[in-house]
Amino acid sequence: MQQYQRDFIQLALDHQVLCFGDFTLKSGRQSPYFFNAGRFHTGAALAALGQAYAEAIIASGVEFDVIFGPAYKGIPLGAVTAVALAQKGVDKPFCYNRKEAKDHGEGGTLVGAPLVGKVLIIDDVITAGTAVREVMQIIDAHDAEAAGVVIGLNRQEKASEDCELSAIQQVERQYNIPVISIVQLDDIVSFLEEESQQGDTVQKILDYRQRYGVSGQ
Repeated sequence: MQQYQRDFIQLALDHQVLCFGDFTLKSGRQSPYFFNAGRFHTGAALAALGQAYAEAIIASGVEFDVIFGPAYKGIPLGAVTAVALAQKGVDKPFCYNRKEAKDHGEGGTLVGAPLVGKVLIIDDVITAGTAVREVMQIIDAHDAEAAGVVIGLNRQEKASEDCELSAIQQVERQYNIPVISIVQLDDIVSFLEEESQQGDTVQKILDYRQRYGVSGQ
């Protein structure tokens, strides 16, 4: 695990973005942990978050022309990532969408740079892949090309009970693009084990992973 990944996990713990307990997910599953990127809500936290995304992008080697932040959570994530990348000498244009088209002023659904070339999508997590599919339609409508998706956490779990693939694996196969995550669930387990934290929680996460987890990630 790289230092930026350890820093990201610690940041998530410090801001209670990563919480442990008993949580009912949208899928109905009972999860021993929950990840809520909306709790990165201070200037310092957002600055550190942007650095983590930038480090993951640089480490991946993905090539892209423009950063896209899908409404709503992807908008601030894309913005702080663009700033962090620029600070590292990778200055790329940034674009985001509105949920509803604006009928006055500049109009349209896109704000910022033109959506052209290879587009790198920035978001928090991929749960069902629905948001990514909506973004792909926007990218296609502008004759651009998706370069990949960057997210904070890969939960490494099956998309549904009758599917052996995760939503991330489905996206990668359907669109032939990489999904880059700052960390995955296995990294969180390793971090907690290294820090000798949350022993009971680690076992609960491992049990959850055994039941719902996917391989190959």
